[in-house]
Amino acid sequence: MKIAIVGAGAMGGLFGARLALAGQEVSFVEASAQAIEVISRQGLRLETPEVQTTVQVPIARAAQFSGSFDLLVIFTKGFHTAAAIDSVRHLVGPDTWALSVQNGLGNADIIASVVPAERVIVGMTNLPADLVAPGVIHSQGEGHINLWSFNGEDASRVHEVATVFSQAGLPCTADSQVQVAIWEKVAFNAALNSVCAVTRQTVGAVGRSAYGRQVLGNLVEETLAVARAAGIAVDRRRVEAAVDYALANHQQHKPSMLQDLEAGRKTEIDFINGAVVAQGKRLEVPTLVLQALYNLVKVSEGQGQGQGQG
Repeated sequence: MKIAIVGAGAMGGLFGARLALAGQEVSFVEASAQAIEVISRQGLRLETPEVQTTVQVPIARAAQFSGSFDLLVIFTKGFHTAAAIDSVRHLVGPDTWALSVQNGLGNADIIASVVPAERVIVGMTNLPADLVAPGVIHSQGEGHINLWSFNGEDASRVHEVATVFSQAGLPCTADSQVQVAIWEKVAFNAALNSVCAVTRQTVGAVGRSAYGRQVLGNLVEETLAVARAAGIAVDRRRVEAAVDYALANHQQHKPSMLQDLEAGRKTEIDFINGAVVAQGKRLEVPTLVLQALYNLVKVSEGQGQGQGQG
């Protein structure tokens, strides 16, 4: 399968390296000049408990590629999705499909502005990956991927992609209930990411605070209430178990939203808490705590970017 990985960060690097090692025809579309230079010169390094290897893969800006791909896999942050999918518009042929396993909600709608909705795949993954340095990916621990078509139809290409991923060591299931997995991950991220970002605390520090745990519970409940109103059969016990596991086992972890604020970067809050708040308004479901955390992260974003007060 001819696959373009759009975004050579942690998750893009993990997927691309695994797929290339399995014999798939993988190219990386990347905007960072540093990442392009390093990976072009040194290759892409994958380090796991089982394997430490370097793969040579084509990497360049979108404009340097031509022809169509079988699959475009978008691994940018949500606020870059529109620019990313527009940049690869010329690589979309009549049989090209696109996949998003990005965090949050709304990415597939953006992708569908370029790739027809009936050829868009959505999914969720909890595979672990860290970008140690440009072109160096570390992955330790287990995870899986759930995929299904964006329009809800049972498409043979979805099953084909799931098989290709699984054979590459990326455990993947074609799952008609993928929206459940997506929303449960959104609830997890809306809670841990936003609370850690606002408090500037690690996961463990939040978990050790009764106040922190209470806010986490409120955020999970509000998110799941919106999901249920949208007809998604989410399971609160499953989300709470995932949160409890993170609090107990990832105590020193700083979620990506906190890392972004500390580095003065824009966060994905619009695609996580903000997207749930917007859905809640449409469905007339109260999201007061989600809105409050969203507002506070936006305040921090403004400070980090030197925007001043409005």
